[in-house]
Amino acid sequence: MTTPDAPLNPVQIEQNIRTCAERIHKGVTVTTDAECEARRARREYDAAVARAYMDHEGPAHERKYAAELATQTEREAAETAEITYKYAERTAKAVEAELRAWQSVGASVRLMYGVETGVGR
Repeated sequence: MTTPDAPLNPVQIEQNIRTCAERIHKGVTVTTDAECEARRARREYDAAVARAYMDHEGPAHERKYAAELATQTEREAAETAEITYKYAERTAKAVEAELRAWQSVGASVRLMYGVETGVGR
């Protein structure tokens, strides 16, 4: 890795772009797995609340609060899974932004080195 102030060459930029692309590819699986887990945990929580609500004897408002109190563990698991999923999404967006930044740097370096690309040049 180069120092922050050192000039970059096209090979380093290409390596960084390739690294970002690989991270994006892996991030798809990470994000999908996190979303599946968040949805599974939410289904478990919803089912636990419904069971606790139906099992409690008493008026409806009391059943609701009793069900909430009885399912705090499931709720925490669902919220934790949702936070993990949102984190994976934010990370994926950050890597995509990093890729765009490297592509921009690459364009600047190509201009600096006088490298022309494209058809007919």
